[in-house]
Amino acid sequence: MKKTLSFLLALLMIFSFAACGKAEDVVTFATEESGGQTVTEEEKITDETVIRLMALQGPTGMGIASLLHNNTQNEGNRCRYEAELVSSAEISNIAAAIAKGECDIAAVPINLASTLYNKTNGNVRVLCANTLGVLYLLENGNEVNAVSDLQGKTLYATGKGSTPEFILRYVLTQSGIDPDKDVTINFVADHTELASMLTTDTASIGMLPEPNVSAVLATNPSFRVALDMTDQWKSVAPEGAELIQGVFIARKEFVDQHESLVKAFLKDYNDSQKLVNSDTDKGASLIVEAGILPKEAIAKKAIPGCNITYLTGEAMKQGVKTCLEVLFQAEPTSVGGVLPADDFYYLAS
Repeated sequence: MKKTLSFLLALLMIFSFAACGKAEDVVTFATEESGGQTVTEEEKITDETVIRLMALQGPTGMGIASLLHNNTQNEGNRCRYEAELVSSAEISNIAAAIAKGECDIAAVPINLASTLYNKTNGNVRVLCANTLGVLYLLENGNEVNAVSDLQGKTLYATGKGSTPEFILRYVLTQSGIDPDKDVTINFVADHTELASMLTTDTASIGMLPEPNVSAVLATNPSFRVALDMTDQWKSVAPEGAELIQGVFIARKEFVDQHESLVKAFLKDYNDSQKLVNSDTDKGASLIVEAGILPKEAIAKKAIPGCNITYLTGEAMKQGVKTCLEVLFQAEPTSVGGVLPADDFYYLAS
């Protein structure tokens, strides 16, 4: 698979994996332990299978920037990858590739993971949560300081029929605002189009994800972050319902046949996201190198707000399960009509 990178937004707005040596070689890598000490470990990967990896451009792509770099350098990773990044408008390509068995592991929105589980009759496993809340409400002005301030307002958003819409509608409803009567929501085709509308003052209130938020703020200083939708979610959702927006999934057959590679991939991804989060200068450089964003300044500013993470095991299961339950209550079709069974969750021993 070739890496698909589409730059659709002028003026810095772009919304936006990697390999080791021969399988029989011993791979040497560094990991950080408690106390900040670095130790060297050695692992042998005997499975020569190349992992076919896909991700959406954006925070999930940013989290694997180091993994992508290692892939081009043919060093530093435990596994070999064929990687493809697709735009948010091409998300159906990922769904189709998983369903057809043409992709092994993919980074997708949480609701798509559940929907694919249902559509493939349980042939999907969620490996880890990789992205927490990334949505922010921007305003050109100072009128919106709480969700209640949206009463009677017109706002623009993206993601109709997907996680952003359901998050917005849930927060509004739980805050006592009827999203169909008390506020006018105009949905725009994609993030880059809405970001362009905000930077040119075509719209004054808009809900966008990072890294588009940072790009808008850098281009049009009249805008400010009025509401952090993650904070708003936590204020109205059940206790412990972490807002998880992105996860890595894998085909069940791939997990069953190549579990050692799945575990190695999780380590590769964890190393990558830790580097991006802990060294934003280096992370920003790698993000630009990968073609995910065009400017290091934008990437560096966006990284903290992207809430890139690595959550596995029981903590991942409980977080994803609770979030899906909230989305299901808001709109059952958002998660495929039925909540996934426990076998949806990959709990490595």
